[in-house]
Amino acid sequence: MVDAPVSTHNPSKDGDANDAQVNPEQKAQMEQAYQQMRRKMRMAQLAEGVRHKFMVLSGKGGVGKSTVATGLALALARMGLKVGLLDIDITGPNVPKMLGIEGTQLHVEDGQIYPAIGPHGVKVISMAFLLEDPDKPVIWRGPIKLGAIQQFIGDVAWGELDHLIIDFPPGTSDEPLTVTQSLPDMDGVVIVTTPQDVALLDSRKSINFAKTINLPVLGVVENMRGYSLSGTARDSNGKPLGKVSIDVSGPSGQVIEAVTSDDGEWTVNLDLFKSGGGEEAAAEMDVPFLGSLPFDPGFVRGGDDGVHRIVSDPEGVAAAAFETIVTRLIDTLESDDDEGVTII
Repeated sequence: MVDAPVSTHNPSKDGDANDAQVNPEQKAQMEQAYQQMRRKMRMAQLAEGVRHKFMVLSGKGGVGKSTVATGLALALARMGLKVGLLDIDITGPNVPKMLGIEGTQLHVEDGQIYPAIGPHGVKVISMAFLLEDPDKPVIWRGPIKLGAIQQFIGDVAWGELDHLIIDFPPGTSDEPLTVTQSLPDMDGVVIVTTPQDVALLDSRKSINFAKTINLPVLGVVENMRGYSLSGTARDSNGKPLGKVSIDVSGPSGQVIEAVTSDDGEWTVNLDLFKSGGGEEAAAEMDVPFLGSLPFDPGFVRGGDDGVHRIVSDPEGVAAAAFETIVTRLIDTLESDDDEGVTII
């Protein structure tokens, strides 16, 4: 019998030799390719672990889009659903401040970022968590911004969610296209507008943008529709009146008729910026209308104080309006049998 030759092959030494032949630039390219592969795998896992994913868009700034996005997240979470909120606005991230979780240190483990936890257990990721100086502007060109967005999607450990809400900066440019391409099973988009003609014009552009890329429009939300006044009608002795008709004086001498409750309580709505434009635009563009939100100074105070109106006044008019909107949104999502998104 002839003994088989004993191999003197040392894999570790070969590995060292191979490493020596790879220059730093090639190593960086290999590492980048590896990270991209892992990111794509995590995006696939995200598609499996999140039941519904939708965008919140507006054609122009100043319509309260982030306020609506945070309100949708909180209203859904109040129903006992698992909700994530992704703030894609790289240059103006405001969601953490609105939710009172500024300065949160994100936990990173095994190359994955774990979201901050906001009110009602909402999971939040935002560029604001990564800025050392909140007053320092983020001056990035398009490719860098898009790379950051892909990292937010692929490198975050969201876990299982019922809803992932993605809040965008105003407009219909790179950011929504990048997310749509990264998450091709997106459920659709919610458009935020105000009753003003300029805002409605831009909201129509957002709707047409969604239709162009075959992305379902889940509905339109009309923000700042009116301002609610309430009070109690009393007689000369201060006793509440029963059910009667009264006249309430509004701005510029406008008289609004109201009918009180059996306890004399009344509520009227003043249309500060017109009304019904969002509903009319939705009907014109043949998309659902999810509902309207009142012009509420509490949103302004809450945004500054980090206590959203839904949290500070959970039984108030604004919270009730959000509940109506998310109920309609859930019905739309549950009945949606769209076959997917196609980039044209």
